[in-house]
Amino acid sequence: LANPGGPGGPAADAPPWWARLHAGAGDIIPLVPAGRTPAMAAAAGHAPPKSGILVVDKPAGCTSHDVVAAIRRASGERRVGHAGTLDPMATGVLVVCMGSATRVVDEIQATPKAYRARVRLGVRTDSGDADGRVVGEHDAAGVTRDAVEAALARFRGDILQTPPMVSAVKHEGRRLYALARQGIEVERAPRPVTVYALTLEDWAPPELTLALRVSKGTYVRTIADDLGEALGVGAHLTALRRTAVGPFRVEAADPLDRVVAAFEGGWWPALMHPLDAALVDYAAMVVDAPRVAALRHGQQVDGPAPGPGASRLVRVYDADGQFVGLVAWDPVEARWQPDRIFPGAP
Repeated sequence: LANPGGPGGPAADAPPWWARLHAGAGDIIPLVPAGRTPAMAAAAGHAPPKSGILVVDKPAGCTSHDVVAAIRRASGERRVGHAGTLDPMATGVLVVCMGSATRVVDEIQATPKAYRARVRLGVRTDSGDADGRVVGEHDAAGVTRDAVEAALARFRGDILQTPPMVSAVKHEGRRLYALARQGIEVERAPRPVTVYALTLEDWAPPELTLALRVSKGTYVRTIADDLGEALGVGAHLTALRRTAVGPFRVEAADPLDRVVAAFEGGWWPALMHPLDAALVDYAAMVVDAPRVAALRHGQQVDGPAPGPGASRLVRVYDADGQFVGLVAWDPVEARWQPDRIFPGAP
């Protein structure tokens, strides 16, 4: 997790989380997006058994499902799921949610992702990466760095991207990759995605390295393939490393074998992030005990209305700083409606 004070905690001169929140029960105050959450300030052992978020550094050669299956076996917890597929050849951040944290998978999936990608010019494959079948070869010796920089400009910002056949996108109820295995290719509609940042980090022709920050649903393989087409020589992805998913960064990720060993050895709480660590970009609200009780019973509570541009969902904490859940503003009733309330305190 990004932390202005390094891996051990917030910066020395940063106010504690309760000072940032303390303005009276019911006030809504955004937390510092890169800071610690209240539950993160608590000891890892306070989390409910086998419930929370793991940040795994996925190794190459296995699927995201393989990672989930390994953690499920080692932990004995059935409620395990990942928050965004990585291709088998890719490495890096795979966020795995366990127990109650599986209820925030959608929020994690919606966050921007960051990658470092190595691309080879002159060779095109049917999948857009090195695992695919070569379908075209061209001499890329004439491609210059300036030409690459100019071509990259068209892939920044809001763009339309056609998903590759080898992908988990569904067509008439079937995954595209299942159709591709049968040699079937279907028409795919372009989808809007956003490339927030795209830079050329290294130029060593015929290979180059890109750094990207993209929205949900963006295929880096497709960017590599489209770049090769724009340059007229073809291209494919030879390596991909995901360096961040929302607030979770690769520097905080644990290798899969360490995660498995932690469950087998009983020291897994040291690796577990509380589920509200995924929600640091949401505004936060502290409420008193009666309101907490009402929310836990599915009842609406009063409180100040959200300001202009506020997120639809707001985090709720009790007076002790324990995460209660997410609420949404009901403009008709002018009250806060429970959206997802979590049992106990993480």
